[in-house]
Amino acid sequence: MNVIHLKYPHQLNEGEKTSSYSLAVGFFDGVHRGHQAVIQSAIQKAKELDVKSAVMTFDPHPSIVLGGRKEKVFYITPLQQKINILQELGVDTVFVVQFTSDFAKLTPEQFINFFIRELNVVHVTAGFDFSFGAFGKGSMETMKELSNGDYGVTVVDKLTDDEEKISSTRIRKSLQEGNMEEVHNLLGRPFEVPGLVVHGDKRGRTIGFPTANIQSQEGSFIPATGVYAVRIKVQGEWYDGVCNVGYKPTFKNPEDKQLSIEVHILDFGKNIYGEEVVVGWFKRIRSEQKFDGIESLKAQIEKDKQEAIKYFQSYN
Repeated sequence: MNVIHLKYPHQLNEGEKTSSYSLAVGFFDGVHRGHQAVIQSAIQKAKELDVKSAVMTFDPHPSIVLGGRKEKVFYITPLQQKINILQELGVDTVFVVQFTSDFAKLTPEQFINFFIRELNVVHVTAGFDFSFGAFGKGSMETMKELSNGDYGVTVVDKLTDDEEKISSTRIRKSLQEGNMEEVHNLLGRPFEVPGLVVHGDKRGRTIGFPTANIQSQEGSFIPATGVYAVRIKVQGEWYDGVCNVGYKPTFKNPEDKQLSIEVHILDFGKNIYGEEVVVGWFKRIRSEQKFDGIESLKAQIEKDKQEAIKYFQSYN
């Protein structure tokens, strides 16, 4: 898969100008089932037209540039993870457009000229609610009206689940509640967080439950605090595990607000410091709690471990 980074005004090399594209366009945070419907429609149209399939996404999140959001933006799928998922879906080319102040000022007509016509796009596919151009003035109706027959347009209607739209907003809400089965349903796959194994306080090994301390990739959305049944990808292999997300109240000062992600990997004995890993989240076992001593903590961790084992036995 070809990944092309664009900035307004963009410069394409000659090799990149030779292809024609059936393009799916959107921010696609999460690449959830609704997004996949848009992308698969564009891939199907590419086959019909005998052109390359492409996805156009944007980075960073528009709210960062437009200044409407004061808190930090957390992505359901950070950019590299999004690109990896698009490759798995069979997309030929991904255009990553840098969202800048100048880009945000483009009129709908300018957006179409620079990012549709100049890229040799022969068909545009997007969701019914996609908007573009300054202040989001361009709609998919605008996309049709301004085509002048230069490109075709497909508008994909909302995908619903139990009468409610499948959306990134719904997924974020479920993540905040720790409802990983619902997130799995909306994404069409388990929720995953990429990260790096770093040194922690090594307390787990002293109580018989060594853990991998995970530093999540910058900007990743972390589910609600608690204990989860997870799988972790280490050196290309997936292992079952139990994950604690939280502030370790049994050991730490309540004022210490440093969130930790620790995974006890089942039947695993390797030293993996410095390894890049992926944590896949399957089920929230319980909320985080403070224990009155080491023995009660150890007893609860053993219960959590057994529940995770039981869950994955039935999941398989």
